[in-house]
Amino acid sequence: MVYRHLMRIIIFANGNLPNLEKARQLIRPDDFILCADGGTRHALALGLTPNVVIGDLDSVTKEERKKMKELDVEIIQHPTDKNETDLELAIDYALTLNPNQILILAALGGRMDQTLANIALISNSSLVTHNLRITDGVEEIFFCRDHAQVIGRSGDIVSLIPWQGEVTGVFTENLRWHLHHETLYPDKTRGISNEMTADVATVSLTSGLLLITHITGN
Repeated sequence: MVYRHLMRIIIFANGNLPNLEKARQLIRPDDFILCADGGTRHALALGLTPNVVIGDLDSVTKEERKKMKELDVEIIQHPTDKNETDLELAIDYALTLNPNQILILAALGGRMDQTLANIALISNSSLVTHNLRITDGVEEIFFCRDHAQVIGRSGDIVSLIPWQGEVTGVFTENLRWHLHHETLYPDKTRGISNEMTADVATVSLTSGLLLITHITGN
């Protein structure tokens, strides 16, 4: 099936989705819904019809398969013996559609190895132009290579975690504990648990790769 250029793709992974209502608020009517195998359950729980389901389908139940058949959902099945996780396959597929933004839901929680692998996947420098983030309405994770905005509310928790080595020249605005051209080290916790003092906080850096986590308030 051929799809036109897409503005935004939502990928449902097979991790935890802690708050269905907050996740629902992230969805727009024109979003392209892509499910990575067992992530199908989250889309169906939200009353969404996936555009595509991709993976080896080992985590999709018989009932979910029946539902997808009724909805005429496109399924791209891969063999169980493969070199990529279902989420990596979903991201690779999403990139072929050249979206402006990719949001990955339910990629955290459950197995720690899967969670770490999911975060590592979005550190790929080739993804930077696609504005790729892991989010579920409660927690948001993304990488910063030069400059980034965190959009939320005053009091939200923001952590800055060096990834793959030290990060230099870290400068922040609208965070309670201001960082003024500082160096953050991967074996130190200097950037953990800062607080937003406005609805938009900014982070910039000179070199390195910074993992940003944003936990929203109630």
